[in-house]
Amino acid sequence: MSPVVNYKMSELKNDRFLRALLKEPVDMTPVWMMRQAGRYLPEYKATRAKAGDFMTLCKTPELATEVTIQPLDRFPLDAAILFSDILTVPDAMGLGLYFAEGEGPRFERPIRSKADIENLINPQMDEELGYVMAAVSMIRRELDGRVPLIGFTGSPWTLATYMVEGSSSKEYAKVKGMLYDQPQLMHMLLDKLADTIIDYLNAQIEHGAQAVMIFDTWGGVLTTRDYNEFSLRYMQKIMDGLNRESEGRKVPVIMFSKGGCQWLEAQADAGADALGLDWTLDIGAARARVGDKVALQGNMDPCVLYASPERIREEVATILESYGKGSGHVFNLGHGIHQFVDPEHAKAFIEAVHELSPAYHK
Repeated sequence: MSPVVNYKMSELKNDRFLRALLKEPVDMTPVWMMRQAGRYLPEYKATRAKAGDFMTLCKTPELATEVTIQPLDRFPLDAAILFSDILTVPDAMGLGLYFAEGEGPRFERPIRSKADIENLINPQMDEELGYVMAAVSMIRRELDGRVPLIGFTGSPWTLATYMVEGSSSKEYAKVKGMLYDQPQLMHMLLDKLADTIIDYLNAQIEHGAQAVMIFDTWGGVLTTRDYNEFSLRYMQKIMDGLNRESEGRKVPVIMFSKGGCQWLEAQADAGADALGLDWTLDIGAARARVGDKVALQGNMDPCVLYASPERIREEVATILESYGKGSGHVFNLGHGIHQFVDPEHAKAFIEAVHELSPAYHK
């Protein structure tokens, strides 16, 4: 296990991201990008090659710190996000995560029965997941107050999807088969995951994360009834179990259900400070639906970044105008940045947000 590195307490020089999540006044709309540390950056590719494989990159705190900070050295972003993977949790629970070349993540021991669920390890945060906590501490120290650090997790439903399927899926046959035919087993698994995730996020906060995000990547594949019962219910349990204050200030929580914009009102009542939006809903319409209950994060289509810088700027202007005046908006993409995007186009996007948004905060 990598030793935990204590971060040095330092004053936060740029807190507009945290302030926007709490709907407090800001001078401009903050911006960051999901997957901002990743394969579209040549410096990331170089570090990834040095690591040798993806899991070594995740499990080496020095390398995870390096790639977390790379986009901040290139772009004027308003937040850093821990470089890790949502599947570190099921890996720590004993499923044997590995990455098959060209096929994405796979588990050696997928969940198939009640016994499989009962045999899951209850991971200790500074042991099985100690490398994540060491990275969080090290990143905080290296950031030295530049911007806030976001910690994150996958939602219980999303993690369960990978754990039951054993890999990525297009049909969700195994996990939905369990949901419909053996709902008690699914609840058993989701409950165990929610408890582990509460410990995981609280440990990230203890080690220096200043905001946390729950990625419900596969929530949108469920029916309304099943979303409420098997996804939202367990995210709400996590909200109820989190330490929401650290270092003398509130720790905001962002919840993002990809493909879940039809359930915004229910999400707004679940206890998060902010909701992530994909690109399928106008952000002004979303704001009208949730009112002052939560802040909103999003929501430009990542494919806009394949367009010219001039067109990117137009899209940024359209989204800012749709959201309107006042705080409570964190600009982001509607999902992660694609690996083949030109970094100069990402720069044009970020600069456009900073140049055009102050007019909405006067």
